[in-house]
Parts: sequence; C-alpha cells; structure tokens
Amino acid sequence: MKNFGYSFLLVLAAFIWGSTFVAQAEGNSAGPFVFTCSRNIIASVLLFALVKILDKCGKSPRRPRNSTEQKKLWKAGVLCGVALAFGTNFQQLGMYLGTSAGKSGFLTTCYIVLVPVLSVFLGKRIGAKIWTCVGLTLAGLYLLCIKDGFSVQLSDAVLVLCALSFAIQILIIDKFGPDVDNVRLSAIQCLVACALSAFPMFFVDMNYSLAGVAKALECYSCVSAWIPLLYAAVLSSGVAFTLQIVAQNKIRPTVASLLMSLESVFAVLSGWAVLGERLSLQEGLGCILMMAAVVLAQVEIPFKRK
Repeated sequence: MKNFGYSFLLVLAAFIWGSTFVAQAEGNSAGPFVFTCSRNIIASVLLFALVKILDKCGKSPRRPRNSTEQKKLWKAGVLCGVALAFGTNFQQLGMYLGTSAGKSGFLTTCYIVLVPVLSVFLGKRIGAKIWTCVGLTLAGLYLLCIKDGFSVQLSDAVLVLCALSFAIQILIIDKFGPDVDNVRLSAIQCLVACALSAFPMFFVDMNYSLAGVAKALECYSCVSAWIPLLYAAVLSSGVAFTLQIVAQNKIRPTVASLLMSLESVFAVLSGWAVLGERLSLQEGLGCILMMAAVVLAQVEIPFKRK
C-alpha cells in the first residue's frame, strides 16, 4: 500500500470518467466529433492557462530547460494526443452508432486485458496474480454492464478500437510520464486530440458546409447543451486525464489499468445514487468482483519501479 495516494488519484479519475458517460450520451446532438473536438479544445485552453499560473508561482519543477527536454515533452504529448484522439472519438462514435452506455463501458474498459497483452509484446513480464486480477475484473465488467446477452455489432467493433487506443495511451504515459511536466503533457495531448478531431468534425458532422457549421452552433445555443460539454471538458478531459498522468508515474501500467477500470462501477453506482436506478444482484456481484480484483492488485503487487 506504499503508493496509496497515487492509487486514490486513479480511482478519482475513474469516478469522473464513469460519471461522464451520461454527459457523453447527451452531447451527441451536434455529432460525435463536434463534441470530442470541443471538449478537448476547452480542456487544453484551461490546462495551458494552469501551466502559466504554475510557472509564475514556481510550481513547475519539471519545466523544460532546453530544446532537448522541450522536444521530448512534445514527442510525448503528440503520441499521447494521437492515442487519446482515437480513443475518445471511437468511444463517442460507438455510442452515437447505438451501443448502450453499459455495453460501451464494458468494451471501453477491455483495455485491462489489452494493457498486459501489449506489455508482454514490449518485453515486460506479467505475474500470475495480475492475470488473475485481470480475469476477475473482466468477469465483473461483464456482470456489471451486459444485461441482455452479448451480440457483436459495428458500433461494438468501434469501441474495441477505442479500448486498444486507450491501452496504447496508458503505455505511452508509462514510458514518458516520469520524465516530463505532467500538466504540460496533459495540455499538449488535449490540444493534439482537438486538432485531429477537427478533420472528421468538419467533413463528417458538418458535411464540409456552412449549413453544417450553423447546425452545430445551433445545437449549442442553449445553456442545457453546454452542461454535458463542460462536464466532459473540464472534469474528464482536463482533470481526470491529468490525474492519470500524475499517478501513473508511480504505478505500474497493468495495475493502473485495473484501478481505472472502476469507471464502470462508478457509472452504475452514480446512476443508482443520482438517478434512482436500481442496482440488480448481477450488477452488485460485478462490483464485488471488480473491487476484489483491485484490492488484490493493491495488496499483492509491489509498485516499486526497477
């Protein structure tokens, strides 16, 4: 339990992501790419502003001091941003094409399997206890999210690509995160994700026409439309992804992915607590399995980096 504080940050990030599924479902009126592009540009502006404030206060110990460190920071930011762009856009598109929020949560969080698998290909050894935790979490996710049987559709395939993108992002952060300024990295990845989302936004959602632009602007002409967007932008893209980068400096990526998979648990619990949705016995068992996997990973797996 050496790095309990960093584990808590990842659980907090998972809570924010879990509660953001509702905001994402409500934010599709203008198109999936409009929503993703907008949330990332808002998050990047806020994070770059935070960088300026931290610099003035002398709170940026990893601020790049030369061109070499600057290039390393931007390399990490661009790579993370590309993975984030594909992950968030595939997730939003999958929900737009019809995959339910519960099933979206299950398929997205399948990065818990992809992270250790990709780690093996990168030459890292994954212990039996981690694989046990992954298996428990996957079983818990199925019980938690899949209620009416499991069938594969096009939108589901899109969400599998989303899970792969987030798995790659987790591994990129594990490689570069400890050596660069975390807030700057988060700001750059959001900026890159916004830039990459702008192309499908204009050509798909807006149909590369002024009429399409006008329609997108009309969708955000009322205050109610801005609430889910700002929630996703400030808390999910801005706060939660920054917490992920900070915490992953001290936690192995396989264990981090287990902690972050709790977003599905928090999505269900938020619906129960806020919206009055009933928590079934199957969902309760799923939550218990996932919590058991997370506790097992925390207690049994040391976090010391070699």
